[in-house]
Amino acid sequence: MQPRTHVTLEDVARAADVSLATASRALNGMRVTPQLRDRVLAAAEQLAYTPNAHARALAGASHRTVGVICHDVSDPYFAAVAGGVMRVAGDKDLLVMLASTFRDPEREIAYVSMLRAERALAILLIGSGFEDPHWERALDAELKPYLDGGGRVAVVSRHRSLKVDSVLPENRAGAAAMARALLDLGHRRFAVLTGPPALTTVTDRLGGFRDELRKAGVSLAPADIVEGPFTRDGGYGAMTELLARGLTATCVFALTDVMAIGACAALRDHGLSVPGDVSVAGFDDIPIVRDLTPPLTTVALPLQQLGEKAMELALTDNTGRRRRILRMGGEVVVRASTAKLA
Repeated sequence: MQPRTHVTLEDVARAADVSLATASRALNGMRVTPQLRDRVLAAAEQLAYTPNAHARALAGASHRTVGVICHDVSDPYFAAVAGGVMRVAGDKDLLVMLASTFRDPEREIAYVSMLRAERALAILLIGSGFEDPHWERALDAELKPYLDGGGRVAVVSRHRSLKVDSVLPENRAGAAAMARALLDLGHRRFAVLTGPPALTTVTDRLGGFRDELRKAGVSLAPADIVEGPFTRDGGYGAMTELLARGLTATCVFALTDVMAIGACAALRDHGLSVPGDVSVAGFDDIPIVRDLTPPLTTVALPLQQLGEKAMELALTDNTGRRRRILRMGGEVVVRASTAKLA
């Protein structure tokens, strides 16, 4: 059989009817059941799968390689954080391998498995963890032997079960501060555009915002909360659905800036003005939002510093492997997308 150069690990996993992580472990000689190993190896042989030669070459220089796994590097949030990682890595003459999971938990586990096989110096996970016990156990099973073997791991954002060095943006406190700022502007009727509920970032930001409103005697009804992907199109779709329900809120809070950008576009396409008809606020302070018309009110996080600090933690010796946690706060920046009510 002639090799198919475009055969991927995903093709092998699909043919063997196993997860990406299991396929990666089997092909890299890691612990899986004999039955699963045989299925994966048979599928790889049938498809004439050949591991990436370039990745194998990197294994020989693994002490100079850092793996960075994020949700979506095209999202300006992750691009900014990854930029901080790369700045510190560049100062240390380290090569950064960057992967996007697109918020697929199985893909995240598979990438960790691959980086273990390539003997990377450090693995950084950038982005929200998942409220999923199965994912937590599977990821911990991949990271523990890597750490036991001298590997280093740091994460940005909350991963509840991982006992590794963490840089934690203050998502709950930042969302609570945003609620106070919007209440101070006179708003009492709110809607929230949220992301997938399995993400810890959603749990923290939505919880902080809702709890602070509750302290002021303001409630959020289920119909006031609309879920969508953490993308511009997700924000556009969520805002469109909110309008279809009959918008009663004077202010819409999107849990990320990219969702807020989509929400503003949807309002504009429906003939509504921001903030004339409805105020809009976001979270993160990605660079573009200050140049919007009107510029976006948001919670500003030190995005590049999040990446820098995570990289520094991963490169700093941690004798005894005591977990180190660095918390980094956000600051509400009120701009012209939110109006003061009389």
